[in-house]
Amino acid sequence: MFARLSILVLVIAAFGVLTTLALLDVGYFGILAPHFKSYGEAQVLADLVILGLLACIWMVRDARNTGIAAWPFILITLVAGSFGPLLYLVVRERRKSARQPVTA
Repeated sequence: MFARLSILVLVIAAFGVLTTLALLDVGYFGILAPHFKSYGEAQVLADLVILGLLACIWMVRDARNTGIAAWPFILITLVAGSFGPLLYLVVRERRKSARQPVTA
């Protein structure tokens, strides 16, 4: 459990650094602009949008079973992409580890 949480936090931190550098370099709309230059780049954007939608559907369904409110993570996904599902997984892992009884 701790290993999964550690890996998730590490991925979020590394992705956060990359995202910060990209935003400082080209800005929010500068990140999106290249995806409208060719069909190949548009395909990558469409693929990411489909993955984001699938992640949102999964979060809503999973949230019903785990008792987590999905809407904050869906908003984050719509604004900041992968940060939404990644943060949802962190909350899910923390909640799961808090429910497990401690054995001696």
